[in-house]
Amino acid sequence: MVSLVVIGTLAYGGVGIWTDLSERSRQEAQAAQQQASVAPRCEVLGREELVPEAGALFGVNLDWVDKPLADYALRLGHKPAVSVSFTGFPYDERGHRYLRMAADQIRADGQMMLLTLEPEGGLQTVTEETAQELAADLAEINDSGVPVIVRFAHEMNGSWYAWGQQPVAYVETYRRVAEAVHERAPGSAMMWAPNYGGGYPFAGGAHEAEPGTEDFAILDTDHDGELTMADDSYAPYYPGDEYVDWVGMSLYHWGDAHPWGENEVPEEGKFLAQLTGTYDGAGGDDTAVPDFYAEYGRDRGKPVSIPETGALYASAVAEGAGELEIKQAWWDQVFDSSIPRDFPQLKMINWFEWDKHEVEIDGEVDWTTTNDPAVRAAFTAALPGWLRYAPETSCTAPGT
Repeated sequence: MVSLVVIGTLAYGGVGIWTDLSERSRQEAQAAQQQASVAPRCEVLGREELVPEAGALFGVNLDWVDKPLADYALRLGHKPAVSVSFTGFPYDERGHRYLRMAADQIRADGQMMLLTLEPEGGLQTVTEETAQELAADLAEINDSGVPVIVRFAHEMNGSWYAWGQQPVAYVETYRRVAEAVHERAPGSAMMWAPNYGGGYPFAGGAHEAEPGTEDFAILDTDHDGELTMADDSYAPYYPGDEYVDWVGMSLYHWGDAHPWGENEVPEEGKFLAQLTGTYDGAGGDDTAVPDFYAEYGRDRGKPVSIPETGALYASAVAEGAGELEIKQAWWDQVFDSSIPRDFPQLKMINWFEWDKHEVEIDGEVDWTTTNDPAVRAAFTAALPGWLRYAPETSCTAPGT
């Protein structure tokens, strides 16, 4: 199922209207009706209808300036169903214009927006007023023909973001945003997306929970006075089923073990093992991590998303495996033929299509699959039939 539907334009009704028109007015009305019937309009379905009945939506995380969505769709051979966008929140007028730019590109060459909101000034900056302003903006974007899934304050279980490891304030703020979005923007949905729990509680970050605080006590789920991987890395941050429409977890192959930066082929089965909390390999024993798919997808009935994924290839590193070998080994796992059968709640997969400097390795990483011709040919050939893309029909904003 797709989220945009091409609908016809309603004709004038009532015989009396036509008989009262002058000849010129009648001709103008007929011309306008004919023009409107040629240009399709888009109706955004409700948030529940954004979930495909079968298969998974395929999406992309793009550098919108260096690689416009139209260029990516041409290289891929498909219009992506999901386009990931990031912005600070609350956003200023520049951020507002950015959202409109993204919506315009998606309307023409995609389907829906996954909007990642980052409250860089802290959770206290997200007031009721800013939540209502966001919901009003989303309603306008929806009315223009673009549905939106809001990923609010992702990786909140990490210690590196200003909104991290603050379960009390996070849950309260997420609910505030969700209530506004659910009330005012029926074509928008809310996504809850923690960081993968391997390495939890991520000690040493600027925002790690301090012993003796209420947040620390809530995060100490086994009540032993310490935060370790034995504590649940997801549950204390969950806002509740009525506030969450989608759940998501970004899963990358950064390499075999920290420190990252070496060009290494992913271990077999790594992707699904991390999704289900069963990973025990070169990167360590992560079997204490909860089964994210089972707990939040299967048992709660939420559609599961991989908002970002990719495999590290450091182009400046001469040693190690080659680009195609690394990336192909990863996408073979992400697109495994067993997924529709064994993981039917996995409803979205978004590739991270960037070539950028990563502070984790202090170097350039090429995450892309469409820049190099050989990699692009192999990647597009590997896209499975169970992926869902945007409809090919371009839609204009309603009323244009």
